[in-house]
Amino acid sequence: MNTERSRQTTELTREELVRYSRHILLPQVGENGQRALKKSRVLLVGAGGLGSPVALYLAAAGVGTIGLVDFDAVDLSNLQRQILHGSAGIGSSKIDSARDRLRDINPNVKLESYETRFVSSNALEIATGYDLIVDGTDNFATRYLVNDTSVLLGIPNVYGSVYRFEGQVSVFGTPDGPCYRCLFREPPPPHLVPSCADAGVLGVVPGLVGTIQATEAIKMLLGLGETLVGRLLMIDAMTMAFRTIEIRRDPECPACGTREITELIDYDEFCGGAPTGDGIGNAITEIQPSQLAQRLDGGEELEIIDVREPYEWQLGHIPGARLVPLDRIADEIPRLDKRKETILYCKVGVRSLYAAHQLADAGVSDVRNLAGGILRWIDEVDPTMTRY
Repeated sequence: MNTERSRQTTELTREELVRYSRHILLPQVGENGQRALKKSRVLLVGAGGLGSPVALYLAAAGVGTIGLVDFDAVDLSNLQRQILHGSAGIGSSKIDSARDRLRDINPNVKLESYETRFVSSNALEIATGYDLIVDGTDNFATRYLVNDTSVLLGIPNVYGSVYRFEGQVSVFGTPDGPCYRCLFREPPPPHLVPSCADAGVLGVVPGLVGTIQATEAIKMLLGLGETLVGRLLMIDAMTMAFRTIEIRRDPECPACGTREITELIDYDEFCGGAPTGDGIGNAITEIQPSQLAQRLDGGEELEIIDVREPYEWQLGHIPGARLVPLDRIADEIPRLDKRKETILYCKVGVRSLYAAHQLADAGVSDVRNLAGGILRWIDEVDPTMTRY
């Protein structure tokens, strides 16, 4: 952890009185509210699409301490939506990029940075001492971990998620409200959870959702208004429709109901690891990038199919592969060379897993999915290829 030390007093300096004057003019906030924000500690898990607007607005609002958890580096493909980062930061860690930007936004804010994965072995230690957790994650594995951490520590969790043109926001883990598991008890099978990397996302949607998360966080810290505790806000940017549904606390919830969950576990096995059978008829074996590279170097004849879109193929592809976009994979089944082992890949491994199940269900017996897709191939085999 890297911590920026600053004075512990919550008294407002002359500079802060000017900086936050528009807040202080609000009778619902005033000087006491601004001092409460200065005293507050918020942990933000993820400095990407959702975390960007959250971090910017919490820092601008004068939240005294912001904890940032992220292990990733800034990538060119991030910049379409991750407004905390810029072109000059490509290749640098998101923590460093975020720290520089937030310092510029508000040098009065203390930043506590954790350049690591948020996992079961460190989550409780990282989150202890914060007043609020804001979930800026983009995957189910960490989302469930954030939820369970929130419940075990008794820290509210401001949840957000995005998918293509849609978003969701709620507040979980309060003493009288539901948690994420009350809504979704267990993680879904891997083939049903495409990420932004696979499904795409309109760049402004994470900004919209993250801004609402920041609003809810500030309301929670100040005790203002009616929060989204017990309600799920659903956003459809295509129709610009906002609607909410009520969420009730589930007495059988293993996290906040029966309290069966007493320690944290990592959920990668549910959300992206090698599946051993997921209810649609066939288990699919993964092949690691290094294994595939070794077999190709050895001259093995393999049926390698890239199920991405044509523009992705143009950015780079595995030698010997051929392009069959996912929406055409069913038509390709009769033309497959059944004598060869078929290996499928996409960007991160989700689309190709779905395609592999289609092939297996159609009777193609020797099918494997490339673990981690072409991004892991780039990381482990050919770093000269373009990441996107």
